[in-house]
Amino acid sequence: MTCPGPVHKTHGSILLLIWKQEMMQGVFVAILTFSLGTAGAAPKYLCTYYDIVDYLNISSHSKLHTYILPKINLEPVEVTLDFMLVAILSVVEKLQTVSFYFVLNLEWQNPFATWNPLDFCNISEIILPMDTYWSPPIFILERVNGQDPELNYMVLTHNGSFNSTRPFQVTLTCSLIILKFPFDTQTCNLSIASFLYPAVTDFVMKTRRTPAEIMKDSQSFFLTDGEWKFTNLSIIEYTETLDDKGFSVVTYLITMERRPTLYILNLILPTCALYLLDMAVLFGPSSLEEKINFQIAIILGSSMLAVILNNSLPTSSNKPPIIVVFFLGTFLLMIMAVLDTFFLLYQQRKSRHLDKVLRGFPQDPQELPKRPPGNLAKGGPQLLHLPKKAQGQGQPTKRLWQLQELDPFLPVLEKVLLYSHLFLSLFFYTVISVKWSS
Repeated sequence: MTCPGPVHKTHGSILLLIWKQEMMQGVFVAILTFSLGTAGAAPKYLCTYYDIVDYLNISSHSKLHTYILPKINLEPVEVTLDFMLVAILSVVEKLQTVSFYFVLNLEWQNPFATWNPLDFCNISEIILPMDTYWSPPIFILERVNGQDPELNYMVLTHNGSFNSTRPFQVTLTCSLIILKFPFDTQTCNLSIASFLYPAVTDFVMKTRRTPAEIMKDSQSFFLTDGEWKFTNLSIIEYTETLDDKGFSVVTYLITMERRPTLYILNLILPTCALYLLDMAVLFGPSSLEEKINFQIAIILGSSMLAVILNNSLPTSSNKPPIIVVFFLGTFLLMIMAVLDTFFLLYQQRKSRHLDKVLRGFPQDPQELPKRPPGNLAKGGPQLLHLPKKAQGQGQPTKRLWQLQELDPFLPVLEKVLLYSHLFLSLFFYTVISVKWSS
């Protein structure tokens, strides 16, 4: 009681000491919290994408993350593919190339890019550029030209799942078999591969959906309605061996069918019409000279159609297309019709010449009957009928009888040539039709 001052001074020192200790604890907690935050611990109640980027340390991590395969065990990284054909842009038969527009989806896992959505207000995915993390280095084997996709982003899910959807417009080499042109069906390969990582230990590609599911979605989103129709899709997964190493390859076999309506209207029907006109001229009642003029004009018209066909077909092929055989056969049949007409004209001229020779043959007017002058004015070979006395005079009489038998031979010869030409034409077009339909 006699020393109240020191007591009050002691209580004040104790309170000051306690206050300093609390302050130091608060600073320590703050420092500890700050240090944990910078060490990678998830901040509390942070709800922006920037916070996830900071948590994943994307802004400061090395670019080696984009090149190193995200693999932590002996299992290879599995990449699942999904394909959808959007359009068949062009098919160039001469260059043996096909242009496609399609969408390719890739999905893979990266165990080094994960977070807990509960720490970030349930944010479960984020969109990042393609060069932020490793992405599958794939390319198309048959590609000869094309545009690189402008959509260079990928979706990252909190469990480390990456998803990238990219559109492609590429020109591919394709072995076009045009034997049945324009009633042909083509199958082109689109092979996706990566020859950087062996398939057994590092990198494997798999398809996500069945060909039937891909076919259904592709036909529902198909944009073009031109010359080619998308009919079927098949998938082949295999391992390509190169330098004693196996590499994963996924090949999409795209089957497409040509719509032949335009070629039928522009090439086949006009050629058939010209040939029918040629047959009508051949069987017509016109003179042989007029028939030849018409037939040559028809041949010139068919040659113009052959030039149009030549611009559409490739310059090299193992077998000539059926349409080339069709045009060539039709052209040869037209040439045969002209030759038949020339032959008939030659026989007719020969018969008229022999008739003139016969009329100038010296004969005895007492033994041969006089012919009316009117009969000489008529066209065509007219033979004299000799009496029995003139028939027994030897060789000259025999030659006159041979000339007499020449007249009825011309109509028979003409019918034989015409109908044989008709049957040959029917046989040729039947064979062409069977080959096209088989």
